[in-house]
Amino acid sequence: MNELLAWLATLVTIAVLVAYEAVLTVAQRRRPERMARSAHAALREEWFTAVSQQKGSEILAVQTLRNSLMSATMTASTAMLGLIGTVTLAAPSLHASFGEAAMLPSFTPRLVLELLLLALLFASLVCSAMAVRYYNHVGFISGMPVGSDARKRWAEAGVAYVRRAGVLYSWGLRHLILVAPILACLLHPFAGPIAALLVVVALVRFDRVAASGTPNEKAA
Repeated sequence: MNELLAWLATLVTIAVLVAYEAVLTVAQRRRPERMARSAHAALREEWFTAVSQQKGSEILAVQTLRNSLMSATMTASTAMLGLIGTVTLAAPSLHASFGEAAMLPSFTPRLVLELLLLALLFASLVCSAMAVRYYNHVGFISGMPVGSDARKRWAEAGVAYVRRAGVLYSWGLRHLILVAPILACLLHPFAGPIAALLVVVALVRFDRVAASGTPNEKAA
């Protein structure tokens, strides 16, 4: 009975998060200008286009990108530390489930949560590392003199790279936030659904911008 309740709590936790992401994806396609991720992606594109038209803005652009690059680096480092710690703590149960002594993998609620936790941390690490890569490329492009032939050749790539970098960074940060309900469910099964609902309530504010197009104070 306890295992059944644990399975139920685990599935509800996962279902709440997946359902919210599905609703968000639909809303993103219908009204991208009202969703923070697409609105801020457009903001970064317009920023790069603006600095590419203003001579003398090269240093300011590189400094701005350096701040973004450092933020993505910190997220990647946090995900890496979390991934290493999770692997260390989950190694005994993973070995017991998938080791040579186990004839068939025994999937338990805890094992599913541990695997999901590893997947979220790994996804956060990959997204953040790729964001660093693209921010680095945009930094070189932004450092080229405005109006130069090289800057003009790479202008289109710079717009695409700064958009990708921002989206990847947001995904890396988002995966770290989604870790919280999974950890809560690992500590106590019934804490998972509650934590998932709290995270969704918080994300509802973060994922939307004001109707005028100006980001909400709590949008991220």
